[in-house]
Amino acid sequence: MLFNSQAFVLVFLPPVLALYYAARTRTQRQAVLVAASLAFYGYWNWRFVPALVGLTLANWLIARAWSLSGRRAWLGWGVALNLAVLAVCKYADFLGGALAGLLGQGWTPLGIILPLGVSFFTFQKISYLIDLRRGAVLNADRHVYRLLEFFAFVTFFPALIAGPLVRHNEIIPQFARDPSGPALWEDLSRGLVLFTIGFFKKIVLADTAALVCDPLYAQAALGPLGAGQAWLAAGSYALQIMFDFSGYSDMAIGLGLMFGLRLPLNFNAPYRAASLRDFWRRWHMTLSRFLRDYVYIPLGGNRAGNAARNVVLTMLLGGLWHGAAWTFVLWGGLHGLGLAVNGVWSRAGRRMPATAGWVITLLFVVTAWVVFRAPDFATAARVWAGMAGQGGLVPLRIEHAPELALAAVLALFGPTSQDVALKFRPRAWLAPAAGAALAGLLLFAGGRVPNEFIYFQF
Repeated sequence: MLFNSQAFVLVFLPPVLALYYAARTRTQRQAVLVAASLAFYGYWNWRFVPALVGLTLANWLIARAWSLSGRRAWLGWGVALNLAVLAVCKYADFLGGALAGLLGQGWTPLGIILPLGVSFFTFQKISYLIDLRRGAVLNADRHVYRLLEFFAFVTFFPALIAGPLVRHNEIIPQFARDPSGPALWEDLSRGLVLFTIGFFKKIVLADTAALVCDPLYAQAALGPLGAGQAWLAAGSYALQIMFDFSGYSDMAIGLGLMFGLRLPLNFNAPYRAASLRDFWRRWHMTLSRFLRDYVYIPLGGNRAGNAARNVVLTMLLGGLWHGAAWTFVLWGGLHGLGLAVNGVWSRAGRRMPATAGWVITLLFVVTAWVVFRAPDFATAARVWAGMAGQGGLVPLRIEHAPELALAAVLALFGPTSQDVALKFRPRAWLAPAAGAALAGLLLFAGGRVPNEFIYFQF
């Protein structure tokens, strides 16, 4: 079930909200959330539900075993379990094929079906167990939660499939808050506006950009592109992935607010960044902090002069997290090298004019997106060659030019979603406009075949 579908907005969400607010106790509200989340997840493929439930129960039992025995080894085994699940589900064919290639052997794909959101919900559990092991939270025993609230944290359907990556101590304490308090109507209104903004980003901006981008990449898979075609392919995908994923994040955060729960922000106008470091402070912010706290810092961070090595290794792993393919590894490596150069430049005390930094950063990010989008290196090389002018000038007719222009203006100059939905106070006269906008978007969505969010594949 997609957030940007009529079935979700009109059939699934209203009764879940009604049951949630009809619940009188914290336990009842959590039970509604867990039941709704498992139904939401099972709608995709019911066979994935036992895996989600089993892994969640296993992690809870491991945390309980640690609490009762005091043996930190339990937490290490828990992290290993989650990594093993991720390795088998997502990387078995990739690693097996790579090893077979090194040995000169053939490889028959295992054909394992990837459970939706496996990268996100395993990372949530890993961060929880590592926090317990580090003692990074005060009174760690208090963070061995009751089974129901742990399930509600892991399975909360707005963030289950594609984030934001929420930490346990960000959301579980909120379960104690009565959502029917004085902030009820403000939370509902702000949440609905943010959800509507995300809906617009997804179906009007991202899905339209895909109509431009996909045929060009299909053409690049077969032969060269002209310069205009190549830049249009790269630019339209940069807009598609930003509005697709930031739209999903807006919808997830908006849904959280409707339930009286505040999820962390995930995007903050990333294409306005004046450096690559700044870009990663603005893009998929919850993943950036996960990589910083659980990969980069454990590798040594900025210590002992190894910052460049550590950031490259971190981003290589970040690239591999996005997908089991060498194209994603290269994309992560490019960003790692870029961040390393950015760090060396900064530590040397060098400064660059903000406009020049913005142009260089944007060109780098858009160019790197090519290998992220391309199905293979050959296709990426053809797009890059076209961007360098090797395909010559080919007459170019831009489909959906108004939508692309609007997307570019909003990405580079428009207000952020949180500025619109979270900082302005609700006004009664805005309600009809917001309702009409959502109704119009639902009608628009009904006329198209729904597209899954890009990050569902990760």
